[in-house]
Order: sequence, then C-alpha cells, then structure tokens
Amino acid sequence: TLTLSHHCPFVFQKRAEDLSKLRNPSHPAQLAGPEPPEVPFAGKEHGAAFAHDQLPDPVESMGDLHTRTHQLQDDKTPYFVRTKAGALCFRQGTEVATPKEYSGKSGGAVANGGGEAGRAGAVGQRKPLELQQQSSIAPKAKARARGNGKRLVKCVCRPGWHGPYCGVPTMVYHSNLPTKERLTPRETPRRVINAINVNHEFDLLHVRFHELAQAVDLFLVCESNFTAYGEKRPLSFLRLLLNGTYDYIRHKILYVFLDHFPEGGRQDGWIADDYLRTFLTRNGLSRVVGAKSDDVFVINDADEIPAHEGLLFLKLFDGWTEPFAIHMRKSLYGFFWKQFGSLEVVSGCTLGMLREVYDGDGIKLRRREYYTMPGFRKYENDTGHILVQWSVGSPFHFAGWHCSWCFPPEGIYFKLVSAQNGDFPRWGDYEDKRDLNYIRDLIRTGGWFDGSLQEYPPADPKEHMYAPKYMLEHYDRYHYLLENPYKQKSQTE
Repeated sequence: TLTLSHHCPFVFQKRAEDLSKLRNPSHPAQLAGPEPPEVPFAGKEHGAAFAHDQLPDPVESMGDLHTRTHQLQDDKTPYFVRTKAGALCFRQGTEVATPKEYSGKSGGAVANGGGEAGRAGAVGQRKPLELQQQSSIAPKAKARARGNGKRLVKCVCRPGWHGPYCGVPTMVYHSNLPTKERLTPRETPRRVINAINVNHEFDLLHVRFHELAQAVDLFLVCESNFTAYGEKRPLSFLRLLLNGTYDYIRHKILYVFLDHFPEGGRQDGWIADDYLRTFLTRNGLSRVVGAKSDDVFVINDADEIPAHEGLLFLKLFDGWTEPFAIHMRKSLYGFFWKQFGSLEVVSGCTLGMLREVYDGDGIKLRRREYYTMPGFRKYENDTGHILVQWSVGSPFHFAGWHCSWCFPPEGIYFKLVSAQNGDFPRWGDYEDKRDLNYIRDLIRTGGWFDGSLQEYPPADPKEHMYAPKYMLEHYDRYHYLLENPYKQKSQTE
C-alpha cells in the first residue's frame, strides 16, 4: 500500500532516546576500483525527515522546480556492435576471447557452461564485447577453425544472456512472453520513463537510482505535502534533492509536487491512494518534451525495484507485447525475510498505449482490466499490434525486488501513522502497534501486526537475486536490510 510520511508526531519527541538509536553503519564498504558517488549512510536521511521542524521549509527554495520541463534525448550508447564477420552482438551479453586465445595459446573463457567454480575463475579474464570487436574472434568453446584459418563467427552469450544477439536476459528468456522468436534489436533505443511516488523510502531510492541508471532515461518522482491520511507533512525528498543528496542522478529526475489532497480522500482512503498515481502520471508526462509513442512507461511503488536487465531489454528490442507485468522477489522488513512466490504487478506499457487505452492514467495501468478499456480495440487496430499481457520474469526467475515495510523501526512507525483511511485494519490507530520495541520484535521474528507468525524459507545473502547489486556492494551501509539486526545469536555461536 502506498503511503505518505507523516508530520513528525509528538511521540517522537517523547522518544528522543529511541530516535538517537537509528541503526547507522559507521564504515562504508571497501570496494575495488573507483568509488561510486557518495551516499549518506542508511538511516540518516530518515533522521533528517524526523527533525524537519528545525530546518527551513524547502518550498521557499523550490523556485520553478515543480513546473520545469524535461527534454528527452535519444540514447546514443552503442549497446550493439557488428563484428567484421557480420554478427550483430549485444556488448554486455557477449563473450570475447581471453588474452591467451588472442595469442593462439590454449585455454578459453567459460561460455554457457563450466559450472560456478569455472565461471568464478574466469571472471578476471572474461571481458564484454567492447574494444576487442575488431578481432572478430569468438571463444574456442564455440568457434571452429576452417581449413583456411578463418573462424565461423557468431555471438557467444555470457551466462545470463540468450538469443541470437545475446541481448535477452534470463528473466525474459524464462518469461511467458509469447513473441520470443520475433525479437529484433532496435536501431535507436526507446526512452524509458520510471514514475514513482516517494514518501520516506530514501535508502531504497538510492538503490533504485543506481540499479536503473543505465536503463532509465527519466525518473518522475512525485512528493506531496499531505500524507495519504490527509494531514500536512514535510517535503523531505525535496529537501534532499535541493541539498545535493541526489546530484549523481539529478539530471534524470523530474520533480512532481502534489500540493493538494483529493476531495473525499479522508473518508475513502482509496481515493487518495489512486489519485497519487493519477497526478504523478498526468502532471509528470505533461512536462516531458520529445516523448514518442513507443517510448516505455513504467510505474512502481517506491518499494518495488525492477532489475535493470529487464528494463534494458524493453529499451533495446522490438517484438515484445504490451502491457507487461514484473515478477518481483517478495521480502518483509528486510531481504532476510523472503516470502513465498513472487509479487506480479502490471507495471508498464508504451506511452502510446498509456495515452490511447489508459487515458494517461497510471492507476488504470496498474490494474489488469486493459481489455475492458474503451480504447483497447481501436489501439489494436490503429497500431496493428495484438495486445497480450505478459510478465518479465517468473515465480522462479525474479525480475526485481519488492521489499515491504523495509525501514528502521522509526520508519515503520512513520508509515503506520501515515497510512490512508481505507486499508483496514489501519494498524497505526492502535497504540501498542506503534511501540518501537514492538516493531523491533516484529522485525526480529518476521511477525505481522495481527499477531501471526509466518514460516519463511531460509534466505542466503549469496543466493541469486537476494538483493539489488548496489546494496550488496555497500553491505555495511545497508546491513539493516540485508541481515536481521535483531536476530538473537544461539548459545553455540
């Protein structure tokens, strides 16, 4: 359920000691190679949101930020390369020869085989197809020499990539897409627009921006000065945007400011919940210049993070159908409580379908009833496309992550008291459910506010798609979501 963060209540003032105990890592992860843009430690931005009364109102510094337009530019990145022998290959998904192979010596890269140990050993030698494409040499595992010494060349896919161009990620290869045999690379990539409403999910926002920086051309980020319950709240994301916190991705953010609460939203919370997505879509897209009908629109909740490989596929290939959903790994309180199955959410389509079928309304896209929409048949006839819904990923091949209630205890409190008046029972109305020690115990046990305790399968941080790559690379920074901070050690440990 989408909620907006609440105006800092008096309870926080009475619990200054609790607020001072935000679980902040003290040391950033040590990584090899260039250091990524600096990101404040997890939890500190939540603390800034709680202390908003002592900070100047960012509205005074907003200027025309909420009315500016954004000019979409074509993506000139050379995602594909044509070898001298004529093979068109996706750089990121294609193997090249190791240095030994270039010199004609024995040994070769692991290509689509060799086991995990072999792959791990070859990681240091394996290179994506980049500057080496002029050599037109494929690994020996796939190449065969002719009598004249020339090689038969084709794209040789790295693990996790498929298809004749090595551009189809596993999450699409194992999806229910009905047109896999008709996929072709585009000459000019589509532009991808990702729309989200933001409350106080600041740590997850950093993860989203780093995960999708390559695939997404524009982020529409909507913030309101009202909670979903209808009370005034601070513009915490705006404050962070203005103070430089998101400068590393600022050129791809269009800020959408919702300065009013919908009529009837206090009585019926679903009106407020729906209106957030309607306003985000219509206001945001009205300020985008240069958009094309076949550009991609993806709308997520802030706790839904698509994997970049899936969105990059949509950007680079023709032949997929619409609308599309995304299968996401389900977690509660942190990635350490993995829920069964996957969360499948209808999340995207082309801008043409959004306009002609969904009336430019993101909440209508999130529902599954596209075939009942008035413009459905006309859009099919006008475009010649058969509209067939499909899902990126599957219950066994995740295409993203849904981390529900993934905050420090103070952030969960924030969400409880901000919830819309419609998602009953509204746990924030119960004083005992708002107690921070009670919330800590829920995180520790994986329990729910109704007193139930689920049986979750064991989650190993080393498992595939455990969490977004950026979080794992900054483990110290995000450890409160990657390992249970309240887990009690056994006597034998």
